[in-house]
Amino acid sequence: MRFIWVLSGKRIRRVLMMLVAIFFALGIYYAEQENIQVFMPLQSGPAAIYSVDTDKKQLALTFDISWGEERTGPILDVLEQKGVKDATFFLSSPWAETHPDIVKRIADMGYEIGSHGHQHKNYSTLSEEQIREQIRKSHQILTDLTKQEPNLIRYPNGDFDKRVLKIADELGYTSIQWDTDSLDWMNPGKDKIINRVVGRAHKGDIILMHASDSSKQLHEALPVIIDKLRDKGYKFVSVSELIAGSEVELNPVD
Repeated sequence: MRFIWVLSGKRIRRVLMMLVAIFFALGIYYAEQENIQVFMPLQSGPAAIYSVDTDKKQLALTFDISWGEERTGPILDVLEQKGVKDATFFLSSPWAETHPDIVKRIADMGYEIGSHGHQHKNYSTLSEEQIREQIRKSHQILTDLTKQEPNLIRYPNGDFDKRVLKIADELGYTSIQWDTDSLDWMNPGKDKIINRVVGRAHKGDIILMHASDSSKQLHEALPVIIDKLRDKGYKFVSVSELIAGSEVELNPVD
């Protein structure tokens, strides 16, 4: 016996509409799966901030200090002479403890002070308890000296791993890195420092510089850097002001 299927035009349209709906639903499903992959955070948990996403022409000048007493004064002199009201200094606590007068000057000038840790060691090589000890010890010393509790930290040598970020976050710290590195500690010459910083600076940038004695040429380059960045329309802000209300640029940590 033969079976003959007779499909009316109405039924054909209904079948076609069902097929289109199925394909449309599948397309949405795969698109959503793709979006999940695109927008899923690259790293769960705390991360280090390198720069911020902002339309404002502002950036943060940051200075690490871990040793010496000859270079910080001239750099503070330049900032004062140029009328730079906002900058962020990351202080190593042993250095701060032995140079309280310089720390006081930094604080009295209104600059933001963050932690640069205690001993100048790579934190990723330490045990979790040692990491906590280093951060806590630095926190206590800086708090005693400045009468304010720091909540930003930049690790010695910029070294960290997921454990370090997690512990710092638990202790109330935001981890700060940088997007533009002046390489001033290499002392490549005033002009090279100027060209590197000015050429790489961008909106929302965190610029790494040093006020330790290893940086012998920055105090000569800094006035020109400030003038050139101002000529480009940039405003100098603290790291905290930079990241407040902005989307931060995070890098994943393996």
